[in-house]
Amino acid sequence: MKTATIIIRVLLGLLFVFASGTYFLDLVPEPELTGNMKIFNEGLMAAGYIMPMVKALELICGLAFLTGRFVPLATVVIFPISVNILGVHSFLAPEGLAIALFVMLSNLFLAYRNWFHYKGLLERK
Repeated sequence: MKTATIIIRVLLGLLFVFASGTYFLDLVPEPELTGNMKIFNEGLMAAGYIMPMVKALELICGLAFLTGRFVPLATVVIFPISVNILGVHSFLAPEGLAIALFVMLSNLFLAYRNWFHYKGLLERK
């Protein structure tokens, strides 16, 4: 189980570092969007701060996953982003659903594997 945890953690880290790196370094041209996905993306871009913040968090959490340091914290921080990735690909861009499911299931798996770190937060005092 430890080997599976390391493999999933590294793959998830690589995915987030790659996604944020391509955003910040403008390595891949943005595909042409249509319909509701275009409207959604324009709204995110109009806010100005959302995408840079999300991509910065993806980069920080991706590096945490790759190095194996602060993994329980990175798992919690990246969870809302994972939920939104799954929501966007479930309802607006189903062609990316496989990767979105991988991200979500990997995040849930890492949360399960690090559950003992969260027990103190969930105890009634």
